[in-house]
Amino acid sequence: MNASTEEQPSSSLDTFKWVAVFFFLAAAVAGNYVFGEASVLYRAIGVVVAVAIAGFIAVQTEKGRNAVMFAKESRTEVRKVVWPTRQEAVQTTGIVLVVTVIMALLLWGLDSVLFWLVGLVTGMQV
Repeated sequence: MNASTEEQPSSSLDTFKWVAVFFFLAAAVAGNYVFGEASVLYRAIGVVVAVAIAGFIAVQTEKGRNAVMFAKESRTEVRKVVWPTRQEAVQTTGIVLVVTVIMALLLWGLDSVLFWLVGLVTGMQV
């Protein structure tokens, strides 16, 4: 395996950034708890700001950049999907429901026959 395909260890700066991210998230939770008597609006704004700062710091790391790139590529792939029409979705759902009912009836019938056979062999009728 060559050096370009091996995963490089994260730098100490990335580690410091992740510590800061977790600090801001913990501060958001603790601040929401400590300032429980304050207005919900102010607490919500504080949590949103802390999460936004944590997200901004997280995106500055290598793993954060990879996550953002993955999300962008995933969005591109979702746009390529050919989604079924409403009629196709309804028909497929109907087929699944009918097959489920048929299989349930077959299994119920098989269970009844086996129950009857076991009762016949053992001589115990329930």
